[in-house]
Amino acid sequence: MLHDVAASGLAWVTAFWLRFNLDIPPAFAEAMVRTVFVVMAVQGLLFWFSGLYRGLWRYASLHDIRLIVLSVAVAALVAPAALLLAGLTAEVPRSVFILQPVLLLVIMGGSRLAYRAWKEGRLASLASIGGEPVFILGAGAAADKLIREIAPSPQWRLVGLLDDNRAKQGRSLHGIPVLGALHEVADLAAQREVTHVIVAMPGVSHNVRRRAVKLASDAGLKVMTVPSFDDIASGRVRLGQLRGVELDDLLGRDPVVLDDSGLRQLIENRVVMVTGAGGSIGSELCRQVARFRPARLVLFEASEYALYRIEEELGGRLTPTVALVGDVKDGARVMEVMTRERPHVVLHAAAYKHVPLMETDNAWQALRNNVLGTLTVARAAVAAGAAEFVLVSTDKAVNPVNVMGASKRLAEMVCQVLQAGAADTRFVTVRFGNVLGSNGSVIPKFREQIRRGGPVTVTHPEITRYFMSIPEAAQLVLQAALMGRGGEIFVLDMGEPVKIADLARELIRLSGPAAAGVRIEFTGLRSGEKLYEELLADGEATLPTPHPKLRIARAAGVDTREWLALVREWLEGPAPADDDAVRAALARWVPEYRPAPVVPAPAAPALPASAGAS
Repeated sequence: MLHDVAASGLAWVTAFWLRFNLDIPPAFAEAMVRTVFVVMAVQGLLFWFSGLYRGLWRYASLHDIRLIVLSVAVAALVAPAALLLAGLTAEVPRSVFILQPVLLLVIMGGSRLAYRAWKEGRLASLASIGGEPVFILGAGAAADKLIREIAPSPQWRLVGLLDDNRAKQGRSLHGIPVLGALHEVADLAAQREVTHVIVAMPGVSHNVRRRAVKLASDAGLKVMTVPSFDDIASGRVRLGQLRGVELDDLLGRDPVVLDDSGLRQLIENRVVMVTGAGGSIGSELCRQVARFRPARLVLFEASEYALYRIEEELGGRLTPTVALVGDVKDGARVMEVMTRERPHVVLHAAAYKHVPLMETDNAWQALRNNVLGTLTVARAAVAAGAAEFVLVSTDKAVNPVNVMGASKRLAEMVCQVLQAGAADTRFVTVRFGNVLGSNGSVIPKFREQIRRGGPVTVTHPEITRYFMSIPEAAQLVLQAALMGRGGEIFVLDMGEPVKIADLARELIRLSGPAAAGVRIEFTGLRSGEKLYEELLADGEATLPTPHPKLRIARAAGVDTREWLALVREWLEGPAPADDDAVRAALARWVPEYRPAPVVPAPAAPALPASAGAS
């Protein structure tokens, strides 16, 4: 306020000087001195009551400028009226009443903007000489905010922006020129000695972002990116929190559009139970469910440590949680939990998923956990009156060649039979492929091998898999739960399959120059592994759904309670003699199961990571 009162007086005196060309006659100088304090007092009081001092100068914006304009306009009318009442207007030239508000507006608005610019480091040029020279790829809203955030940092020297929009090229953003299109990054970086680029396009498709990263990487530049659109929108991170480009940025897909209102009706103020709540998919399901404010979230998990971690994380979200240790095969414990908690929705993510590990020495345990566990939880859900039971399945259940995949297909069949006899519970199955960064996936394994200097081991040069992000998988599971009417098997749109060898090469490239010498070594397919995964079995038909990333598979099933009773009797009986006996028995229950023969290692030699990169 003191600043603005002083600005009022300064503007009044300056108006007199300008009126008389900087040479004020003595009579008018006396009048100026007699009137200036009246003007300062009157306008100072007006500014106080106008609410000008509730805002922070550090964040002065258009709202503050509008308030200043309004306040100065009122002051321009009130000050002459006050002088008129005091009988002093005759001594003041009329032009002063016009000049003073204009000067006052400039001083008050300019001071605030200058203060903000100083606090943000903008009084010095944004393209200052210090820091690493950097390009920003993208000249949209994200780039605008990014420039504001990183301008004060001495770490970066913003040299220019690149954007494929021709209308933006040749223009500037906060004084930073838009130098050209993305494909010119190599030439422009060489001309201006730029070493880093920041990809600031969180809202565009992954194909566009992937192309931008590839162009910059091929130019030998260090590539960073801003957080994802979802992370920014959720408030978890700021736009200016730069990070290195991860594999998710290159293999990820466009954001999932959820029916938020429908999911809110399904979940809000209702009890939701997640089995396997501490696993990769289970924990993400818990995070997604927590967004919709359930009355209570029941976390059921066999691992004490995994349960502790997810409970601690969700505790900060003010979501009512119940953390329960238990085995999905333990019928008494499961029924106790279901009877007490009475969940409306049960998301069954508990499973053994690692193919080679479950193929040898653990086949019977895989069957009991994946099938008997599903049957136990599902029967308890029906008894407790749950409205929805969602089985998280896998693409490996399609024409299965391994125990893990066949066990999940058998679990799907169990749910189909239960649906036929459950009037009040809807059974929905969701199939999807590999998720990036999940427990036991190839990504953490490759990263560790690269950290050790290699080699990165890939089973076969042609092996391919479908990949999606963990949040996307969890979101689509919830969307399928909302859309399911009972008995459907939903198949997620997994996009294009990815060669694991190409995945390894990409990860090595993203690890920087230090990993340039890491080699890829082919070790041969392991027992139970396919070269290619499928999302639909032979003879199955798919139906579209209102959601573009979900389709319904009409799989062959069984519909007899006698069949279900026999499966349960088998799983609760004595263990077969060995894994071969398990596989032989499993083939009788799952007709499409064909145990894969062991494939010998290919003759392909170890290759440098750069060879054959796509």
